[in-house]
Amino acid sequence: MVEPVQQFDVISMGRIGVDLHPHRPGVPRARGGSSGRFLGGSAADVAVAAARLGRSTAVISRTGADAFGAYLHQTLTECGVDNRWVTRVADSSTPVSGAPDLEIHTDELDYFAIRAARILWITGTGLSAEPSRSATLAALKCRDRSGTTVFDLDWRPALWNDTAWADPEEARPYYAEALRHATVAVGDLDECEVATGVRGPHECAEALLAAGVELAVVKQGPKGVLAVHRDGTTAAVPPVPVEVVDGLGAGDAFGGALCHGLLSGWEPERTVRYAGAAGAHAAARLAGSAAMPTPAEVDGLVNGVAP
Repeated sequence: MVEPVQQFDVISMGRIGVDLHPHRPGVPRARGGSSGRFLGGSAADVAVAAARLGRSTAVISRTGADAFGAYLHQTLTECGVDNRWVTRVADSSTPVSGAPDLEIHTDELDYFAIRAARILWITGTGLSAEPSRSATLAALKCRDRSGTTVFDLDWRPALWNDTAWADPEEARPYYAEALRHATVAVGDLDECEVATGVRGPHECAEALLAAGVELAVVKQGPKGVLAVHRDGTTAAVPPVPVEVVDGLGAGDAFGGALCHGLLSGWEPERTVRYAGAAGAHAAARLAGSAAMPTPAEVDGLVNGVAP
């Protein structure tokens, strides 16, 4: 008898790595400063953030066959994230702030699970080089717009290897292909410009909708977030004021909470307000994935309670 496919709320595909964060920001090592290692990478952080909010999550990625890779597998499990598709690449190491996640191949994907997931989260980094590019596009096509597919526009050349893109013009056709299969696009103004060739927030949102998505989410930093749905619903949400301690992971907390709102069936305004609060919570704390908020912590910020 064929075993039924487990349906996850969120499957995120892409980067996982080890992040180093100072225990005491601003204190140099010579004066007693020290750093700790933490699970990081956008795909992993989004999955942890959604899991912290009560969602079942899994990650598709790669690590090296080393101690850092073992640490990442263990930490994912401790965070409540399924790691069955985070496999080891035998002749590769797991560097700090990165992993061999671009070594995802099309023939290694569990297409049944990908299609069954309520949300699939993919990134621009996943499109930046082969074989990950073909695998990411194959995952998108197998869903055939079933469920919700979120495209994190994610333009981060500083984290890519020397085989990846350096020029947005080279990337744009692949972004366009991914947008045809995605239902939600999310990115800051720079990332939206890479994807669309236009710059203004409303212009970016309209261009993303024209490219095929149903919901465009444009992050504007201190100006808040703009969300525009294909049905004409528009939400402009101001930022949650916090004292920023470490912005690393804030966008991924936003992403995990965005998934939670989408799964809850909330309207765009409530969804991005909740996501913005989750991002603010992470920005006000150290340690990336370890700073992902609980529902009570997000609710506190939404209701105006200081972090």
